Amino acid sequence: MGDNWYQFAVAAVDEGPAVRYGGIRLMTDGGPELLAQADTIVVPGWRGVDAPVPEALCAALASAHARGCRIISICSGVFVLAAAGLLNGRQATTHWRYTAALQSRFPQIQVVEDVLYVGDALLMTSAGSAAGIDLCLHLVREDFGSEAANVVARRLVVSPHRDGGQAQQVLRPVARSRESLRLGQLFDYLHQHLAASHTVASLAQRAGMGTRTFLRRFEEATGKTPARWLLEERLLRARQHLTESTMGIDQIAERCGFASAGPLRHHFRQHFALSPLQYRKQFTPSPIAKSSQPRTIDGHSKPVARRVDDEERVSGSDL
Repeated sequence: MGDNWYQFAVAAVDEGPAVRYGGIRLMTDGGPELLAQADTIVVPGWRGVDAPVPEALCAALASAHARGCRIISICSGVFVLAAAGLLNGRQATTHWRYTAALQSRFPQIQVVEDVLYVGDALLMTSAGSAAGIDLCLHLVREDFGSEAANVVARRLVVSPHRDGGQAQQVLRPVARSRESLRLGQLFDYLHQHLAASHTVASLAQRAGMGTRTFLRRFEEATGKTPARWLLEERLLRARQHLTESTMGIDQIAERCGFASAGPLRHHFRQHFALSPLQYRKQFTPSPIAKSSQPRTIDGHSKPVARRVDDEERVSGSDL
């Protein structure tokens, strides 16, 4: 990503290589003392929601926060920030499996259960690992601009932008492997034909199921009706066109399966809280100005990043 990209180091609370799940050994660069040099600290997880957090780590994080260091957590890493007292009186989130435990152990925190990430400029928490990627892309966008964030997203093969307030998507498994395969093939087909008209009957036929079985299995797999799933996928495709092309709204609407620009504008604003044009203006990649460098703590142009290891249901009409 160039000479001005982040510099990284890995800090651990224990000496020597950190042994992770599955026997993976992670080489570290030092202990909590490294946090004193950091401009951004990422706590990617913790040993367990009930595992105690060493006082030295809590003190190092509190000191870093007091001097203006940016600190973020991913998944269970929020318990480290909470133990350090950094989240008292603040909103915070974590993976949906841990929200109840977080609220129970730290009642002084306002736990937001169904978001991807939440916080302010210097202190942010995210849900699961995928939401942590979304949060890190948000930081790249803040530090280096939309173009850099989009480049990173393309390399990771992930969406370039998901709003922090977007709900955590918890998918339920498909009950039978044969039906799972059929639905997987159907999803591939739909992603390639979002602009086409679809009905529940036509989708059920393509999946080789009866209508009732199809609706039940589809909702088991996605938590949504076919109509809702198609709408959200079309909106995601429209959002991609807005930031990666110069097509007009009418053309994007046609490409994504909307009858006209009107329904696209209506649903886009409902889903993303911005009009299509507002979204394009805010998130379209722009050249990164060479003079625009992310903030640092030591006067250098490279920020130092440290990681602490450890609806409707339809039955016959177009969807």
